[in-house]
Amino acid sequence: MAATSGAVVNGLGSAFLCGGRRTRSLLRAAGFGAKAGSGAGSRTLVVVAAAQPKKSWIPGVRGGGNFIDPEWLDGSLPGDYGFDPLGLGKDPAFLKWYREAELIHGRWAMAAVVGIFVGQAWSGVPWFEAGADPGAIAPFSFGTLLGTQLILMGWVESKRWVDFFNPDSQSVEWATPWSKTAENFANATGEQGYPGGKFFDPLGLAGTIKDGVYIPDVEKLERLKLAEIKHARIAMLAMLIFYFEAGQGKTPLGALGL
Repeated sequence: MAATSGAVVNGLGSAFLCGGRRTRSLLRAAGFGAKAGSGAGSRTLVVVAAAQPKKSWIPGVRGGGNFIDPEWLDGSLPGDYGFDPLGLGKDPAFLKWYREAELIHGRWAMAAVVGIFVGQAWSGVPWFEAGADPGAIAPFSFGTLLGTQLILMGWVESKRWVDFFNPDSQSVEWATPWSKTAENFANATGEQGYPGGKFFDPLGLAGTIKDGVYIPDVEKLERLKLAEIKHARIAMLAMLIFYFEAGQGKTPLGALGL
């Protein structure tokens, strides 16, 4: 193993790989090209990986100050391409809340896009006329539906609001004693907006369940977080287009000629 390591180190210092005398001298100063061995005269090889450059929402454009590359966006958020022309995320607290809002709206938009396509393909009724269709199944009035939704959604959103400012404070036994709500609804990943666990990740896409305990997979979770935010943004743009189409009496399937 020592012979192999020595060959690799010496190879890095060869003229074939590192070019001229000046480059070789710099490499030797950094520890490359030193003889592998033991004892007081041996050197430690330190390899420093270059940081990945930040991705820009305008590829190929450099400069532009905070309009192109805001200093308050460091690329740590999934899907961060430096897009904040209005400077809404300058305050870290607001930035955290805006990301939470983007996630929630994006998830609703993805569900809505699927529902619009499937609903119209199944019934033939445009999504913006579904509630007023004579054949629509409505066991209760619009007022009852609105009141029920306000109560239930208000309860859920209020708990999410409290949990945002006080994480894990809502993981309590609020249902039946045998439902284990505190265990099933707890944040298994430790990251805001990504609870995971047996209830929110039953297929184990971002983790595994071992001996009844959910263990998140950091690499998979990061990849899925990026994929989700990209799909969420596309879905929100799609819903905006659907609204404009509905204003003209058109539907997504009709615009596609289906």
